[in-house]
Amino acid sequence: MTEFLELETQDAVRMPWNVLPGSKSEAAQCVIPVSAIYTPLKPFPNTPTLPYAPLRCRSCGSVLNPFSIVDFSSTKIWICCFCLQRNHFPPSYQSISETNMPAELFPQYTTIEYESPSEKAAMTNPVFLLVIDTCVIEEEIGYLKSSLLQVLGTLPENCLIGLITFGTYVHVHELGFGQIPKVYVFKGSKEVSKDQVLEQMRFFANKPKPTTGVIAGVRDGLSQESISRFLLPASECEFTLNTILEELQRDPWPVPADHRAARCTGTALSVAAHLLGICVPGSGARIMAFLGGPSTDGPGSIVSKILSEPIRSHKDLDKDSAPLYHKAVKFYEGLSKQLVHQGHVLDIFACALEQVGLAEIKVASEKTGGLVVLAESFGHSVFKDSLKQVFQSGGNDLGLSSNGIFEVNCSKDVKVQGVIGPCASLEKKGPLCSEAVVGQRNTTAWKMCGLDKTSTFCLIFEVAKKESPDAIAQSANTQFYFQFLTYYQHPSGRMRLRITTLSRRWVAGPGSVQDLIAGFDQEAAAVVMARQVSFKMETEADFDPIRWLDKSLIHICSRFSDYQKDTPSSFTLSPRFSIFPQFMFHLRRSQFVQVFGNSPDETAYFRMILNRENVANSVVMIQPSLISYSFHSDPEPVLLDVAAIAADRILLLDSYFTIVVFHGSTIAQWRKAGYHEQPEYQAFAQLLKSPREDADAIIHERFPVPRLVICDQYGSQARFMLAKLNPSATYNSDAPPIPGGDIIFTDDVSFEKATVFFVRAFFVNGHDRAIKQAEILLLGEGNKRDEYDKLKGH
Repeated sequence: MTEFLELETQDAVRMPWNVLPGSKSEAAQCVIPVSAIYTPLKPFPNTPTLPYAPLRCRSCGSVLNPFSIVDFSSTKIWICCFCLQRNHFPPSYQSISETNMPAELFPQYTTIEYESPSEKAAMTNPVFLLVIDTCVIEEEIGYLKSSLLQVLGTLPENCLIGLITFGTYVHVHELGFGQIPKVYVFKGSKEVSKDQVLEQMRFFANKPKPTTGVIAGVRDGLSQESISRFLLPASECEFTLNTILEELQRDPWPVPADHRAARCTGTALSVAAHLLGICVPGSGARIMAFLGGPSTDGPGSIVSKILSEPIRSHKDLDKDSAPLYHKAVKFYEGLSKQLVHQGHVLDIFACALEQVGLAEIKVASEKTGGLVVLAESFGHSVFKDSLKQVFQSGGNDLGLSSNGIFEVNCSKDVKVQGVIGPCASLEKKGPLCSEAVVGQRNTTAWKMCGLDKTSTFCLIFEVAKKESPDAIAQSANTQFYFQFLTYYQHPSGRMRLRITTLSRRWVAGPGSVQDLIAGFDQEAAAVVMARQVSFKMETEADFDPIRWLDKSLIHICSRFSDYQKDTPSSFTLSPRFSIFPQFMFHLRRSQFVQVFGNSPDETAYFRMILNRENVANSVVMIQPSLISYSFHSDPEPVLLDVAAIAADRILLLDSYFTIVVFHGSTIAQWRKAGYHEQPEYQAFAQLLKSPREDADAIIHERFPVPRLVICDQYGSQARFMLAKLNPSATYNSDAPPIPGGDIIFTDDVSFEKATVFFVRAFFVNGHDRAIKQAEILLLGEGNKRDEYDKLKGH
């Protein structure tokens, strides 16, 4: 695993298969697709930024890189490693030699950046358009105002700020009119077009509106004076904006006792998109929506105003009995296309005890690369600390960038199926596009309106190489290449191009299995499987995630395990694969697959975060980490198992979305007795302090900020810990728990039993029956035990 981490440190790439199967049929037998998990803007302190434009191949467009073949003789030629095209160096490279190479040819610079001095962004100032929901109680408005006033005071003076508030109506505030508050009002129950915004907000009041062309800021006839009415630098509108926020009140329209508030979220976001499209197209501006409840009026509504009608659940979506869902999704799909075309980002801060419609808005936020935060209240630390991180500067900032375009080049025998991640297809079709598609597909280029230094994308490839009689000889030492090109606007305002070029090799023939095993990255494989199963659950109507995961695991084990026929005890997996079944066990129990107990909004949130995080953080989401603190040893990782609970132990659980500090019963009693406050028990005080400090360190580094839960054994909030543990001891276990230990009240099968069942079924009944038995046993459904016994008897 260490060598894969080193590769990630060098190029920000993790691949499940670091040695590729040599043909299409062999790749199919590997089950997990050839793929790469790439973080384009991962910081590399030692990577140089070259102050000139890159050299591109005149045939395929790939960029000069360390794998190019260079002729340093008088001809000065370089050969593209992708298409073998011969290219001449320009005159500026005539002095290069084997001892005087340009930086892009250095072997260690497989990832490098270019920043041409002649290329400047059309709009260098960051733009933030705040869209605030006022259909919340006064207390919530107070929390939100307090947080916004704090962060707005830290913004750079050149940031452009705009403000929209909404409830029953949409209010666009003219910050440039400082004498008195001035707003433009739009009816929330109707969809608003761009022409209506232009006319009602009087953008062409003093001169005729252009008869042709698309309204696009100062380039198409709109004066800077008109734009500055609604988008002003922070230094110029600070007093006006602070005054409006301080006086902001709850939406004044009365709400009957048996009704929900008339909240026009869709109309407000549509007006915001039109406003930015008019004023600052292509600028990488961000719409920051602060939502406090469900949309009930106008386009994008998810529920009626009648309070007795419940908000759609997963069961409603499965039965297609949510009448407003598909209409709302269609509206936000249209909004996402508009935002992508304009180059703008939609960030969502959803803070409410009930659902706000994130499941519907997801498509607009994810395709534009927007940030998303889900919390119970605007007063919750998850929201307040996450908002601070967005505007934070220094080493812990998010590194918000914009206007990204991502392209892929690869060797001719590999084709691109698609990308699963926060981006949108640019429909750039070509010979590298595969007929089998997934995610954002049918293209080799994607638009990334917003991205940051942790934004991570999963690229899925297809091995198109067909088997031939001399395939073994051809693939024995054949290298192939990937090149990732990310063109983006740096936070400094300058346009940059980051190039990452990778080399891997093919293998085929009788000995290829061992080579494939040696290059298998099981953490990356688990993350690819998680993204795939999440995508399939959202897009395939009759998809069965449990069966798909079980079937995939069994096929992988049959391909890469060692065993003797009819001898279950002989079944072994290479250390390269040994943890993969454990990842699959926890994945099938995770919030990405098991939606019971979660709302559609929560499930959408979990999957959005999974689709933008790197391998290390995604693995924590799939299989949380557990650290033990005790008097007997230093803090140490322990198995994610109920057996880890002990009366004299403190456990720190990191499940990414939630951090749990769990005190054993004895520790809790001592703490309640106040022993840690007495001088003679300083060791106990330090024991209580250590996990809190580690938890705070995790919270400080992570975005969105996770929820912190402090709980005791047998306490009500202990469920946050027990829900994530392997149930090796349950209420119906034969052996009682160890003194001071605990049990889990569940019918779920433990990992150990699941492994035994898998192996036994695999040997006795073959693949299909093994999958069926796994479904019955691992689901933990008691009413299916008889069915399992019948299968076992055959």
